[in-house]
Amino acid sequence: MTRLAFQPSLDGQSQPSHDGPSRLSLDGLRVAVTGGTSGLGLALVEALDGHGAHVAFVARREKLVTEVASRHPNTHGIVGDVSRKEDTHRIAMRIAAALDGLDVLINNASSLGPVPLALLADTDCEDLEEALATNVVGPFRLTKALLGALAAAAREGRPALVINVSSDAAVTPYSGWGAYGASKAALLHMSRIWDAELERHGVRVVALDPGDMDTPLHAAAVPEADPTTLKRPADAAAEIVARIEAFLRHETPHEARHEAVTASA
Repeated sequence: MTRLAFQPSLDGQSQPSHDGPSRLSLDGLRVAVTGGTSGLGLALVEALDGHGAHVAFVARREKLVTEVASRHPNTHGIVGDVSRKEDTHRIAMRIAAALDGLDVLINNASSLGPVPLALLADTDCEDLEEALATNVVGPFRLTKALLGALAAAAREGRPALVINVSSDAAVTPYSGWGAYGASKAALLHMSRIWDAELERHGVRVVALDPGDMDTPLHAAAVPEADPTTLKRPADAAAEIVARIEAFLRHETPHEARHEAVTASA
């Protein structure tokens, strides 16, 4: 099947063109990824860059940001902490400046809260606050700060999409995952509300569960887990890229706004 490729024209309007049967081209798509130096975030940076997207990524550690940017010279690394209110507008301004706007925001940065995992009764308030700040309030602030850029993209006929990386812990009450699960549940519902409110402006918001992956975050949560039984971050990233491709083909069904991503999406 011949698919439509996203290729911006000189006036900034997205134009369909044929890119053969293999895959959709993301050339010119402006994407920002938080938590972009490890795990799923790094895999997304690599996959999107490989598909021709213009990518800016955010992470807290300057050394890792510099290393990833040096390995992927077409990307833009931004040092910042999405859980910190003081960093939000600086991050947003640097994303918009680096990419000359924004089409897709992927809120991927996550915090478990207490490590090792703890029952809610044994969870310190500060650990719960950290999970909420990183997994809910941070994505809220950054999305809000970048709404102008996303709405402008929609007015120009470009894609305008926010992907919030969720978890099955958002819908299943796993013992010991209280801080993480509660924060991801809040992120899920916030995504649904954002989508309902922003649809008339041409901006769509989805929450996707990438599944259990072999990442540093999962290793911190379940150190005894066998990595060979877990999904590779590169595979999860490929599935999310497939979702973006489907969005560019206007194939984002209502019922898919929160579910585990699959390669056939």
